[in-house]
Amino acid sequence: MNYQNLKEKYGTPLYIYDVDLMKDIICKYQNNFKSNQFETELIYASKALNIKAMLRLLMRYNLSLDVVSLGELYTAKMVGFPMEKIYFHGNNKSLEELTYAVKEAVGTIVVDNLMELELLHQITQELKKNVHIYIRLNVGVEAHTHKYIVTAHVDSKFGVLYQGKEYAEMLDLIKQSSYIHLQGFHSHIGSQIFDLAPYDATIKKLVEIIKTFDQPLDINLGGGFGTTYTDADHPIPYEEVSKHLVQTMENELMKQNAHLHKICIEPGRSIVAEAGQTLYTIGGIKQTPNKLYYFIDGGMTDNIRPALYQALYHAEIVGKENQFKNKIVTIAGKCCESGDIIIENILLPEAQRNDLLVTYSTGAYGYSMSSNYNKALTPAVVFVEDGKDELVVKRQSLAELIEREI
Repeated sequence: MNYQNLKEKYGTPLYIYDVDLMKDIICKYQNNFKSNQFETELIYASKALNIKAMLRLLMRYNLSLDVVSLGELYTAKMVGFPMEKIYFHGNNKSLEELTYAVKEAVGTIVVDNLMELELLHQITQELKKNVHIYIRLNVGVEAHTHKYIVTAHVDSKFGVLYQGKEYAEMLDLIKQSSYIHLQGFHSHIGSQIFDLAPYDATIKKLVEIIKTFDQPLDINLGGGFGTTYTDADHPIPYEEVSKHLVQTMENELMKQNAHLHKICIEPGRSIVAEAGQTLYTIGGIKQTPNKLYYFIDGGMTDNIRPALYQALYHAEIVGKENQFKNKIVTIAGKCCESGDIIIENILLPEAQRNDLLVTYSTGAYGYSMSSNYNKALTPAVVFVEDGKDELVVKRQSLAELIEREI
């Protein structure tokens, strides 16, 4: 990849995506997430990267879509994404969001709690429209990740506890409703998971639940499949994950003499993370008594994850990848925050002003979580496919930065 050429065309900071790698990962999931006993569905968790170009790519490969806000849903509508293939998540959906989803005939609403179900019941009664739902269950399986990305412990803000009072009341309300139809259950146990055992435990519990119903239901296992950020990460290959989940489900159904309509998974990070890179220009270089800083022209405004939950990344100086790495460096951004650090204590060669630095595996949540803190401009996004680069998100201008201010 010609980083210098990309900088000259689009400037830095710059988000760069390898579309060919994303296509390869999608195909690895699709080709292995199959069963002769029940339907399977691959749903992209779009919070990782929800932009028009990404959604168009998903449509080329016939994926379904997980959205968590009105904005993500609206973006999907604007590119003509099939509404029946959309799953609407969220722990605090508003009246406006739920009404919009019902009117637009979103395929499945993943209901998080009783109050949301009551609101949905009210909306469907008024509009006289049918909706299909999943109930998001907290089955008590914890994956060992950072506390901010674990989503299934008993005190999680997500989902309802199985066998709790709230769960029973939700089932009663569904029975009373003429318009709400229970399609299945959803359970997401966390993110950046490198061990399949928690999924096995989740499958066992969910099969125990669905076998108590008269008709075959769906089970959505969420996502959370690990990806590589540094050499310390050893994710399970995506084709192996896919085959394992299907086989485990088949075996558990046989053990419990249960029937399933469909199994779904929601990879997001694992499709886009490694395909994304962020290109920076090194400005200042500063030696303190204990640290050597390389200052970049971006920072926590284009990648908040290191400050938010100590996410780790690898980086290289463009053109110096094979030079002797004899400097212990802290890569710092330009925000007025001491915590604006992208990477600490990384071994790199000696740098000069205007060198380019690329951080790897930034494709998930970098652009999605970017901000205008310190009035920083949001970087451009470029897709590279078959050796050709295409601008898919324009760099924010100064005029656009303040256009909504009065």
